[in-house]
Amino acid sequence: MDNLDIYSKKFMEWLAMFGPKLLGAILVFIIGLYLINTVSRLISKGLIKRGLDVSLQSFLGSLVSVGLKILLLISVAGMLGIQTTSFVAVIGALGLAVGLALQGSLANFAGGVLLLVFKPFKVGDVIESGGQTGSVQEIQIFNTILLTPENKTVILANGGVSNSTIINYSRHGNLRVDITMAVAPDSDIEKARGIAMQAIEANRFVLKEPAPSVNVIKVGDGMISLAIRPYATPADYWDAFFTVQEDVKNAWDKNNVSGPIPTRVIISK
Repeated sequence: MDNLDIYSKKFMEWLAMFGPKLLGAILVFIIGLYLINTVSRLISKGLIKRGLDVSLQSFLGSLVSVGLKILLLISVAGMLGIQTTSFVAVIGALGLAVGLALQGSLANFAGGVLLLVFKPFKVGDVIESGGQTGSVQEIQIFNTILLTPENKTVILANGGVSNSTIINYSRHGNLRVDITMAVAPDSDIEKARGIAMQAIEANRFVLKEPAPSVNVIKVGDGMISLAIRPYATPADYWDAFFTVQEDVKNAWDKNNVSGPIPTRVIISK
């Protein structure tokens, strides 16, 4: 009985000394979890409003939630009198080691976040980046997937894409098709221009607005070169590029507009 009284007395002393800390730590832990969940929900709603990719929303939400919970556990441990310096040092060392090991992947992740937040392009746009041109199929967290006109799949690292020049051919909804065709040097320019314009305007792949144009770009080398500039949607670009040339050539032939004839001057001594 004497030992039981001694242990009971020591327990009560310990409870009197440690109880408030334990109670405070439990309250901080419960309130902290509630606040973390609230913050996580607010962040998720904000990401949804920004229209970010679903996978990125989930990843960022989980990253914030886990990071805050780790800080909460360290704070609670400190309230209980546990030395947290070693824990902080270990977590910092692990973070540094992981960061060094995954610096390339982290750069691609950061690039993916920038692309999804600032949206220099979207799925379906035709872009050029890193020497590659194609239609954007997917914008993933680490990579951007393109489909080239040759039907090849190109995987670009987001770190490189976000740090390089991006040419978006689809941003304005139309592309100018640059074509150069030539007629004989003695041709009637206005006649050739008018026939070409009629052929261009009749082409189903050419947009009415902006209006196409036909202008003399060069006179020389035994020909008159005409710059033919119709506009088309990104999806119809190559159809317009090929069919406009065919239509203009056929129209010139029907109206007796001659094409250039290569000439060679031979000087004999």
